[in-house]
Amino acid sequence: MRSDIWITSVLLPTAALAGVVAPRDWRAKVNVQRNGFYPLDVVDKLEEATMDKVEAYMAKKVAAGKNNGCTLENAGVRREWGDMTVEQRSDFINATLCLMKAPSKAPQAQFPGARTRFDDFMAYHLTNAGSLHDTIGLFPAHKYFLLAYENALRNECGYKGYHPYMNYDRYTKDPVNSALFNGNATSMGGNGAPDPNYTGLRTSAGLIKSGGGGGCVTEGPFKDWKATIGPGAPVMNNVPKNPLSSGGGYNPRCMRRDINVNAALGATADRSYNLITKSKDINTFYNTLLTPPRNASDPYNWGVHTAGHYIAGGDPGGDPMVSPGDPIFYFHHAMLDRLWWIWQMQDPDTRLNAQVNLGGGTGNGATRKIDLKWLAPDIIPVLEAHDSLGGHGGAFCHIYV
Repeated sequence: MRSDIWITSVLLPTAALAGVVAPRDWRAKVNVQRNGFYPLDVVDKLEEATMDKVEAYMAKKVAAGKNNGCTLENAGVRREWGDMTVEQRSDFINATLCLMKAPSKAPQAQFPGARTRFDDFMAYHLTNAGSLHDTIGLFPAHKYFLLAYENALRNECGYKGYHPYMNYDRYTKDPVNSALFNGNATSMGGNGAPDPNYTGLRTSAGLIKSGGGGGCVTEGPFKDWKATIGPGAPVMNNVPKNPLSSGGGYNPRCMRRDINVNAALGATADRSYNLITKSKDINTFYNTLLTPPRNASDPYNWGVHTAGHYIAGGDPGGDPMVSPGDPIFYFHHAMLDRLWWIWQMQDPDTRLNAQVNLGGGTGNGATRKIDLKWLAPDIIPVLEAHDSLGGHGGAFCHIYV
């Protein structure tokens, strides 16, 4: 029988420390909460080892007055779903359901299918996928997109925490029975019903065979939710066509999923660890994340980015144009942001502002800006979204544990 044991490390009041020698490291500044059911993997251990570098980097920023009010003590903490308590998960789910009911702010002439605030993010992604996914924008633009979504949960729906991530390695054995996907009231919903017509997803590295789902999600908090925007580039069979050629029309349909261990095996901890430790420059990190060197003896060599997306592929989640229509999209991109952040923090002085320069990016990286339009009020320089601890006047102020 599974037993979840949460272990926390928090900053205690001075009075509580009488007779106790306080730790002289980052653990005294950050609320670390671990579920004892999950042993630390190699990426978790690397992240913990990297926190000394993070602390030293922040000390220099504070001394120079360049931290914009962000410190390790007040940074938001993004946690793995399995490390959150049941109460914390419930709070997050309720905030997500709130966004799924709050009225849309998207321009209705362009997106008559956007009925809720949750839909707004799907609508933006549909029409801005190019700038979100080009070489310059992939990491920082999604970082800002995730922050805008997190802020909507917090500012519009009363959520007190920060957005969780999914540690891919925890889903490489039995994802459908995990705390994230088991379909109970404190999960992010279950698998889709079996669809014999869905055999899998064809990628440049081969076929990711079906995990046994592919139909409508029938269990969990989001079983009654309807996607309304898209499709844009569907990967499932028989997805209803949108009434508008733009994909922005009203097209209600169930959320379909294929929770897929075959995809997850392409994002094991050793792959993520090698991605971070063997990528000596940002171009290598980018290329390895998206298209690792082909290896005929490796049946799961999808690349961590593709593997992470299709742990819960389907409609709209597997459609690259409207993937934010499945709430798991944000867990995946929080994990990608975590991996990028750990890579940056190995050498922050050199890597923090490193930009991919492989071509295919829109505009000049040094002057490029990110405009999320109705999702976020500020148009920001792309380099300000490189800094998780003080970027854009302190709007970015979070860490991963």
